[in-house]
Amino acid sequence: MARLQDKVAVVTGGASGIGLACVRRFSAEGAQVVSLDVGQAPADCPGLFMTLDVRDEEQVRQVMHEVVQRFGRLDVLVNAAGIASHGSVTATSTADWQRVLDINLTGSMLTSKHVLGQMQAQRSGSIINIGSIFGLQGCDGNVAYNVSKGGINQLTRSLAIDYGHANIRVNGLCPGLIETPMTHMVREQQAFHDFFASQHMLSRSGQPEEVANVALFLASDEASFVSGQMIAVDGGFSAGRRFAPPAA
Repeated sequence: MARLQDKVAVVTGGASGIGLACVRRFSAEGAQVVSLDVGQAPADCPGLFMTLDVRDEEQVRQVMHEVVQRFGRLDVLVNAAGIASHGSVTATSTADWQRVLDINLTGSMLTSKHVLGQMQAQRSGSIINIGSIFGLQGCDGNVAYNVSKGGINQLTRSLAIDYGHANIRVNGLCPGLIETPMTHMVREQQAFHDFFASQHMLSRSGQPEEVANVALFLASDEASFVSGQMIAVDGGFSAGRRFAPPAA
């Protein structure tokens, strides 16, 4: 049997990158998948696509209600909607700071808030928040993004604590450098891209499908006793720094 057979999965940011990889992987494993995004769905996006701005609470509420009305349940939520940002505190406008937090952090809170009622009624569910290695450790010139992803870690733990009694599991993934449209600007700076990739102990960047594979595990019943965890999918980046060049 497919690992997500008869499950209904909702993925925000599902039109590209890690979100789209999750949509495709979950669908291949038997899930009814609903992809949510402000952008357009690619032609080969499986399942149902709906437009959603995760900052709009009323729109979030309506979309989640429609999903439950259509499918009768809601088993998995992947919060993959997010944006990048750059700048130190003094170089970041208040408007930019708020926009990053609204999409990356508050958006994940709102979507979680409006699936929890159904998951509590079912007494089952899995919420997977896409964080970042820069929620586990900081980096320079990236304050709004770092803070938003650090907040994802605490949101994940808090939800796991508050709703574990209803058999709802909440976990987070902390990807390293993944080749997605959001990291395109890194690839445009080849020297920096190569240096950043070299800081991953596997000496390369990752692919969205490699993150989706771990999300699939967390969404499935195989992870039935895993909750409140932030799992790095980072090729060893968060293990530490390597000072000597890799052995040939």
